[in-house]
Amino acid sequence: MKKKMLFKDELLTETGIDEKILEKWQKVKLIKPDGVTSDNMPFYLRRNLEKILHVKRLFDLGYQLEDIQKIIKKVGLPRTGIKDGKSSKTSEFLTVGGLAERVGISSRAIKHWEEKGIIEPDMRSEGGFRLYSELYIKLCQLIKDLQLFGYSLEEIKDMSSLFRDFLAMENDLNSSDVEKNSRRLDEMRQKIRVLEEKIDHFKAGIERWEDLLKKKKKEISALKSQNKKRLKPKGKKKNA
Repeated sequence: MKKKMLFKDELLTETGIDEKILEKWQKVKLIKPDGVTSDNMPFYLRRNLEKILHVKRLFDLGYQLEDIQKIIKKVGLPRTGIKDGKSSKTSEFLTVGGLAERVGISSRAIKHWEEKGIIEPDMRSEGGFRLYSELYIKLCQLIKDLQLFGYSLEEIKDMSSLFRDFLAMENDLNSSDVEKNSRRLDEMRQKIRVLEEKIDHFKAGIERWEDLLKKKKKEISALKSQNKKRLKPKGKKKNA
């Protein structure tokens, strides 16, 4: 399921927090963005909105920043084990344009793959703005490769689905029962074997073309040399 997130303007509108106040809270690390886009735009996950509202409630009750920091350090924020306002490094996510640029394709291709169900954004803003983790750079490069190997978009969709299942199992093997995991893993291995066979055929074809092109380059150079020799120097005109 895609995560819901808010950009700063959306957050300010929904919570009624003044922008300067929000900046002060972030400066003293009462709260912080959950990530930034490749365009350096901060965003906040909707699931963490209650943490920000909790700080706002304390502020509205008249608590000073120093007092709020002490309260959070002592009792923590709602639904979080973090008590001192610290968290891991802010993650960076790619916009559609940023992902397209990193992969070397058009934004339209990214949107087309999404419409076909081959990829899906990690999160989406209230306004429909989509963000992707850096993992999608590798995935989109693999999709391009599969197209070169002659795979249809429907076949690539199946491969992408298996890839997402693998990541889910790698993250939490207990999320599905043993038999289902076993079936999907067997299917993954079978797909890999088929792909390995195709790669072997491509390698053999590439070697043939490399030999052919190397030979033809020499033959073309020889013909060009012969053709050049056909050019006879123009003789001097005889006097009448």
